[in-house]
Amino acid sequence: MKDDNVGVALEYSGDLPKILAIARGKLFEQLMRIAAEHRITVYHDVDLARVLSTLPVGSEIPEFLFKAVSEVLAYCYRINEKFKSKLDSMGIL
Repeated sequence: MKDDNVGVALEYSGDLPKILAIARGKLFEQLMRIAAEHRITVYHDVDLARVLSTLPVGSEIPEFLFKAVSEVLAYCYRINEKFKSKLDSMGIL
């Protein structure tokens, strides 16, 4: 059964990114709501999410996924920096 509603939350605070949470179905919907409420950048890649969702929560990203995950993290950092700059230019920050 193909399930496109899978989400994986990543944490990057040490040497390697780690799987913070994996969510499907109603938990996926809740994860998306929480991300929106906290203005957390969400990157949509169904294939990568499916692969990452096969790993245990708390595990480090394996080497064969470094490139894909680094592209996701780079995207998130760029988006967040643009958002911060926009708010700053509006005098909000």
